[in-house]
Amino acid sequence: MPNPDRSRRSGSRGRRTTSDPARVAAYRTLRAITADDAYANLALAEHTTELSARDAAFATQLVSGTCRGLGLYDAIIASAGGRPLRSLQPAVVDLLRLGAHQLLELRVPSHAAVAATVELARQVLSPRVTGVVNAILRKVAALDADGWATRLRKERTDAEALLARHPQWIIEAYADLLPAAELPAMLAANNEPPVPHLVVRPRLAEVAELGGRPLRWSPFGVEASGNPGDVPAVAQGRAGVQDEGSQLVAWALARVAAPQGPWLDLCAGPGGKAALLAGLARDQGERLLASELQPHRAALVAKALVSYPDSKPMVIAADGTRPAWPANSFSRVLLDAPCTGLGALRRRPEARWRRKPADLDALVPLQHELLASAIAATAPGGVIAYATCSPHRRETSEVVEAAEGIEIIDASAVLPEIPDAARGLYLQLWPHRHGTDAMFLALLRKPAATQ
Repeated sequence: MPNPDRSRRSGSRGRRTTSDPARVAAYRTLRAITADDAYANLALAEHTTELSARDAAFATQLVSGTCRGLGLYDAIIASAGGRPLRSLQPAVVDLLRLGAHQLLELRVPSHAAVAATVELARQVLSPRVTGVVNAILRKVAALDADGWATRLRKERTDAEALLARHPQWIIEAYADLLPAAELPAMLAANNEPPVPHLVVRPRLAEVAELGGRPLRWSPFGVEASGNPGDVPAVAQGRAGVQDEGSQLVAWALARVAAPQGPWLDLCAGPGGKAALLAGLARDQGERLLASELQPHRAALVAKALVSYPDSKPMVIAADGTRPAWPANSFSRVLLDAPCTGLGALRRRPEARWRRKPADLDALVPLQHELLASAIAATAPGGVIAYATCSPHRRETSEVVEAAEGIEIIDASAVLPEIPDAARGLYLQLWPHRHGTDAMFLALLRKPAATQ
């Protein structure tokens, strides 16, 4: 772990410098996340490119930890300040969040965390806000993490959820599916940043090239700490970064018996599953069509597939609900549907506070529509893989069970080597059980008699 006390002094008189690149980068990243709805990983990459490895690691630690605990820190700041957060400038709130995380979770001495955050406020905002930042953080520092837990339990009905660093509605969605005894382990797993998983492009790279430890079930990847871009096969586009759960979804579709014919990835962006599917299709003498609604994401898919020049996988920008292809055209169809992402909170810690229950009201009708389109695109006897990176019933089993013209295949039987993954006829992975994202998979067959 990098030394969290980044306050710096120089000169014989010990004057504090105003340059603290790690904290400045962390602040600018957090502002992009909270003000502009940026993804944490992309914003971090943008704001840490010029930092040393040490500073980049500390900035990442600050941002990721603050994002995981955002709701908790907001409650603590409001309680310590004796005022609602809306009475403070949003940029000041972000500074206080970073300061609270250092005080309560990192090995930063209280005086250093307060002083460094006050200096950061002076540097990135204005000297006029340093007084309120100093006053509130000193009150935050008056209690340790256990003290704040006790205080919040007296003040708030949602204290337990906040202390677990999850909104209550997400905890309830997990509790709807998991035994009560497993829920704390699931929440704890979401609060641990995952080690990156790498994946080969089949026949373009060998797993041994990637280094690291082979994944438990996917034969295509490894678990490897460090910068994936430093792995030659990744840098050359012959391998990529992909959670094992996503690898297993693609592999399951390829393992089910299906007639000959082309394959379709209906919502292919940003291209990780499409890159694996393209290689698996090529191994079976077939070709893949990858479709993505947003042109900029379609460009990412094309980039992910560029290493397959001989099999010529095609990428198009098209609306999956308004097919650009004839019905009954594909032997295998992957629908990795847009969803809340409640299964990927380890990798996207900010999403837990950004998502709201109302998001389901917009996403679920789209999921129904896309699945109907996927079924229509599938040839008689063909197979559809419906996947989401969310375990929520409304966007998983309820979508599948409302679909018409399909037969449900026992997905857990297709991947029998994975323990404790059966959810009825569906496959459900969990971070605390499997070390993957909480991927949901339903495998569906279009009856041969369907016209």
